[in-house]
Amino acid sequence: MKSTPKGMRLHIGLFGRRNVGKSSLLNALTRQNVSIVSNVAGTTTDAVEKPMEMLPIGPVLFIDTAGIDDVGALGEMRVQKTRQVFDRTDIGLIVAEAGLWADFEEAIFSELQQRHIPVVVVFNKCDIAQPAAEHLARFSEDGVPCVATTAETGEGVLDLREALIRTVPDEFINPPTILGDLVPSGELAVLVVPIDMEAPKGRLILPQVQSIRDILDNDAYCMVVKERELRDALDRLKRPPALVVTDSQAFLKVAADTPEDVPMTSFSILFARFKGDLGEYVRGTMAIENLMPGDRVLIAESCSHHPIGEDIGRVKIPRWLQQYVGGKLEFVHTQGHDFPEDLATYKLVINCGSCMWNRREVLSRIMHCQQAGVPCSNYGLTIAYSLGIFERALRPFPSAEEIYREMAPEISSTGL
Repeated sequence: MKSTPKGMRLHIGLFGRRNVGKSSLLNALTRQNVSIVSNVAGTTTDAVEKPMEMLPIGPVLFIDTAGIDDVGALGEMRVQKTRQVFDRTDIGLIVAEAGLWADFEEAIFSELQQRHIPVVVVFNKCDIAQPAAEHLARFSEDGVPCVATTAETGEGVLDLREALIRTVPDEFINPPTILGDLVPSGELAVLVVPIDMEAPKGRLILPQVQSIRDILDNDAYCMVVKERELRDALDRLKRPPALVVTDSQAFLKVAADTPEDVPMTSFSILFARFKGDLGEYVRGTMAIENLMPGDRVLIAESCSHHPIGEDIGRVKIPRWLQQYVGGKLEFVHTQGHDFPEDLATYKLVINCGSCMWNRREVLSRIMHCQQAGVPCSNYGLTIAYSLGIFERALRPFPSAEEIYREMAPEISSTGL
């Protein structure tokens, strides 16, 4: 891996009407011709992504969206793609022409504020007109950074970069750890990494690589083994490891080969905490007890890979869930950033480990599920529950385990 994955980058979305200069502004910010610039409205037909290093923030991902005042059938498709960007935006840049701020811009501003997404307002084309004094006063009073720019000449772009730096959420300045709080400095983690048909040739999958880096960043160390070698590897150690982490597909064998007094979990559950809300995922997972044959289950994958053989999302999870439920379920799959607006027909939503998504998108999906009253889980938690090792997989996370313990008696007594 030569660059920071998209899921670990600060996502900065540019929103506004058609032809207000979003693409020109992105080109000025990145100092590259990333987006096509034209006087013809609607030139940007889909979100354009540009990863870069923006000091002192670090790795960021700029997302230039199609104007969301687009019209016609094709325009509506562009607008839908732009709305998806809200779900993964960490900072929203609202770009308006300097002399114009109306209901349209206010609607974008309200949407971002309702989602608790930090906003920077950019009045572009200031060589043609100046921002209205009342607008500047309003944003100053609300504490919202407001910058005047002329993207074509670069005027105000440095001010915009400074505003972005001041607006960066705290979690990007002090990022959370994947498992550094679970493996103290100087202690050992054993990582169980099956090598199957879907493992990229010549390299490990992203969660495994990121976990290894996180361990090293926290001055701990790790041993990487395949599931068949785990028992022998543990026998060779002079003292037990602080944690065993496995690919969820190998849960049963790893649970059998790991002593009960050694904490054990999966990469997917670690990422449920790192990228999402582990407590909410635990609550959602326990709704598996409600599933009945014939119910619809949505499985949402962040990767757009072609399924191979015993694919975890297409084959293994459906098999294990149906064995647990005792009958056939109806499974619907989505990939990438596609996600149904109407979740009402689903009894459960299962996200993948989400290594390719940023945390904002994962939390947005959890929020959509909460609003629809549909429980939400992820791959690792669903597998652990279906295989009967849920409580053990939660043991490294006391607060999540407590949620399980509080809900388990209710499930037992009500039969939910």
